Amino acid sequence: MTLGSKIAWDDTVLPFQLDRADIRGRVTRLDGLLNRILGQHAYPPAVEALVAEAVVLTALIGQTVKLRWKLSLQIRGDGPVRMIATDYYGPEAEGAPARIRAYAAFDADAPGIRAETDPFALLGQGYFAIIIDQGPDMTPYQGITPLSGTRLADCAETYFAQSEQLPTRFALGLGRSTTQTEAEHWRAGGMMLQHMPKSSPHAQGGGSGAGGLLAPQDIVHGDDAENWNRVNILLDTVEDIELTGPRVQPTDLLVRLFHEEIPRVFDAQVVQFGCTCSVERVHESLSAFSPEDIAEMITDDGLITADCQFCNAHYELDPAALTATDGSGPDSGPNSGDATGDATGND
Repeated sequence: MTLGSKIAWDDTVLPFQLDRADIRGRVTRLDGLLNRILGQHAYPPAVEALVAEAVVLTALIGQTVKLRWKLSLQIRGDGPVRMIATDYYGPEAEGAPARIRAYAAFDADAPGIRAETDPFALLGQGYFAIIIDQGPDMTPYQGITPLSGTRLADCAETYFAQSEQLPTRFALGLGRSTTQTEAEHWRAGGMMLQHMPKSSPHAQGGGSGAGGLLAPQDIVHGDDAENWNRVNILLDTVEDIELTGPRVQPTDLLVRLFHEEIPRVFDAQVVQFGCTCSVERVHESLSAFSPEDIAEMITDDGLITADCQFCNAHYELDPAALTATDGSGPDSGPNSGDATGDATGND
């Protein structure tokens, strides 16, 4: 492994297709992006692991969206970890990077939240949702399935089987990595397999998943089932170190796993951290409040403060400026885009 190959493949998503099996997929490696997301919060280790897994899934799933579309994952539970939210912003133009952001809401005082525990168990009962926003004047698409299995990847597989009738498999590897030249930091990688869509997929009988939900094997039959099972047996041989890298390049991994399936690769998509909060968006979100509500948000210093849950950007606004029609004000946000600030009168 050379420094050049590490730089070339880290923070990318590589689409591929297995022509013999009629299966498509993506493989991703995340390093700087993941550390940027996690480094902005003081998450307990188990919460970090959940957010890291959600980010890998977002990179793999989001790569299919079109230019300027947004794909979001929302995972909500009734346990100590109440929510994990991620956004994937499609590239602004061909060849441009995609952007990802993520955060978790959790009860910091919950028993066991900082202990070494099963991260998925911290979610409790809840749901896994994917939302696709195609832009202005378009109604967002939303699909929801219950949390199931023992990891977020299981939930994603159930989602695609139940909501999209698409057999899908995820293999993920993530954790803290240390090398001779780098301090301990997060690395993650993953591979997604998905059977090519059929004109009228259907399940024969009830689902074999938890609670009667559909599983991938319920919606493939005949030759498709044989191909699906064969490719999944090959994927079962992958090791975490091969997924996370950086020693094994994604193209070499595909050849090792699927050389008999005639793999073809396409252009890799670069992904980077990107938050869309801005002072203008905070103004926009506050415009929905009445003057009385605005007055209750004013701090002892005579300001209204707002914090972005994704990137921790902090905004301080003059209440008088909220009545301005030109949206002028001090801009301390990293980019323009969706409103993510939470206004509060509490210090």
